[in-house]
Amino acid sequence: MHAVELGMTLFDTGDFYGAGSNEELLGEVLAPCREEIVLATKTGVRRTVRDMVPDGTPGYLRKACDASLSRLRTDRIDMYYLARLAPDVPVEDSVGAMAELVAAGKIRHVGLSEVSAATVRRAHAVHPLAAVQASTHYGSGTWTAPSCPRCASSASRWSRTARSAAVY
Repeated sequence: MHAVELGMTLFDTGDFYGAGSNEELLGEVLAPCREEIVLATKTGVRRTVRDMVPDGTPGYLRKACDASLSRLRTDRIDMYYLARLAPDVPVEDSVGAMAELVAAGKIRHVGLSEVSAATVRRAHAVHPLAAVQASTHYGSGTWTAPSCPRCASSASRWSRTARSAAVY
């Protein structure tokens, strides 16, 4: 794959992007170079007939992981993100289920997206978090580091890099 030949090693998708078709595409393209890359995917958003709703229930996360593994044509996901918190499911329950996926060898690391520093602390108490994502437009100049000391130093460095890349 040309992107890998050029040095790209991180591929980040979501099981809800294109109703799973994005994972299928990446699985097909990346299968020959799977050992050379880091594969990340997001979950926790379930499609209904009319909408997409957060679902962090342990049962859903287990099923979603198995489906992602199949679509991605791999035996493990390097970084598995909970993309959105379900308002009726404690983050501790969701991260606990993800920790079970780590123990089963299905995922290597747990991450969260779009969460507060307090939620990071609660989740990290259940299982170590390897990453926290926050969507923003880095080139806008409006991004600020999270109010979580563990997150701030690396996030600040990355934001400066991303902002510089946006300018060029």
